[in-house]
Amino acid sequence: MYFCKISGEPPQEPVVSSKSGEIYERRLILKYIQENGTEPATGEKLEETDLITLKANPKSSAPRPPSATSIPALLHTLQNEWDSLMLEFYTLNQQHQATRQELSNALYQQDAATRVIARLIKERDAARDALASVQATTGLSTTQDVDMAEAPSESALPADVMSTIEETNSSLSSVRKKRKPPTDYAKPESVKAYQSIHTIPSLHASSPAGITSISLSTANPTQFLTGGNDKTVQLYDREAGKVLATLKGHTKRINHVKLRERDGENTLVVSGSADKTVRVWSHDSASGDFAPASTFKTHKGEITGLDLHPSGKYLAVGSADKTWSLQSLETFQTLFHAAAGNEPYASLALHPDGCLLALGTLSSTIQIYDIRSQSFVASLGSEEAATPFAVNTLSFSENGYHLAAPDGTSSVAIWDLRKQKTVTSINLSTTDANATYKINRIRYDPSAQWFGVAGNHDARIIAHKTWEELVRFEEGGEVVDLAFGGLGKEVWGVSGREVRIWGSA
Repeated sequence: MYFCKISGEPPQEPVVSSKSGEIYERRLILKYIQENGTEPATGEKLEETDLITLKANPKSSAPRPPSATSIPALLHTLQNEWDSLMLEFYTLNQQHQATRQELSNALYQQDAATRVIARLIKERDAARDALASVQATTGLSTTQDVDMAEAPSESALPADVMSTIEETNSSLSSVRKKRKPPTDYAKPESVKAYQSIHTIPSLHASSPAGITSISLSTANPTQFLTGGNDKTVQLYDREAGKVLATLKGHTKRINHVKLRERDGENTLVVSGSADKTVRVWSHDSASGDFAPASTFKTHKGEITGLDLHPSGKYLAVGSADKTWSLQSLETFQTLFHAAAGNEPYASLALHPDGCLLALGTLSSTIQIYDIRSQSFVASLGSEEAATPFAVNTLSFSENGYHLAAPDGTSSVAIWDLRKQKTVTSINLSTTDANATYKINRIRYDPSAQWFGVAGNHDARIIAHKTWEELVRFEEGGEVVDLAFGGLGKEVWGVSGREVRIWGSA
């Protein structure tokens, strides 16, 4: 411990005289030199340059002066420190109370803003519904919207469209009979061992909740498209685990979604809704976003079915207004709009060769049309069914020979289109004898080796020709829609707000 030669106390900034070696407090020795010009200890001449600074640890506190070492002095010091501590605590408590008040005000303002936003969204949706109703009544439309006033009715298809349909039919039908599944395609024996391997929860909004349709991407196998009761369409990437795009514009639930993917062209997202419209979004490869491309307002009733033509250039649409139409995905114009029939249509499917169109009705029948001539070809089923039912789903087999459709409230019929007769009828029973099975969707696998049935109790995979039930998925309860993954090695189904994937473990 060092002590200043002048004050006798430990120096705060010590310096040492190069002449005498004595230690001083810098401020004291500098003042002494200014007044006397000599060193206090020896009387020799001393300048500021003769002082050498000693490096001391600034973190160490100086010892208390002798006056603070007595018990009364220590008690007085402790009292001062206690008073300072209490004053600091009081200040912090005031700041805490002020912060709590600010937080309370902020939460109140947020709640008020949320209520205002909810009211504005409700008013906006009501205004959209009113606008859609007015447009449907007056025939008004916005840019790129295809309205009924523009839709040709009962007219022949343009020559270039006819040529494309004929060429597509010729090229596909010539190779279809010889086509066989790839060697690495899933076999019925392997399908029997399928089990739940992945679940993607909490898609779309929680109110109104529920996914209504699904479409898988062939260009990007990890991506899929869903439509929901929340009036939106979502593109999701399973590998990235996130929603890539949420597409809005419909004013009511989405009934069907499709992905149009063609080499060298922008990907299109197509959706049909209960709001009577079909919307199309186009993918911008530069920005990566989907932008509205067109809105078809051809129909006066709910959109109950839509399917892509094998050429990828056209879209067939069925509606509850008892009509169907053919739309162009190149010019976004209505190519044909059929005259109203006798029954509202509940479903629609295009033949794999692109010439025939199947429409399910509410009176237990299936109507077949040739889209080249827009003429009625055949009627399958009977209008005199004991219990009338809606043919709410249709699916052609890949070979084009068979058509799967409900032939009752809880049974599936396989129609042979060559003979216009049913090959078999499969009753879909449940484990609960008092429960009734309701069919939501039927989908043929791309290889035509089996087909899937989504119902209100489960999803089932049934082998083609043998009609054996290969596997039943009951984990998620009701399955609204399903699809088959690449090479048939996965089955995708939607249940509530979840997308479930079944395959080999």
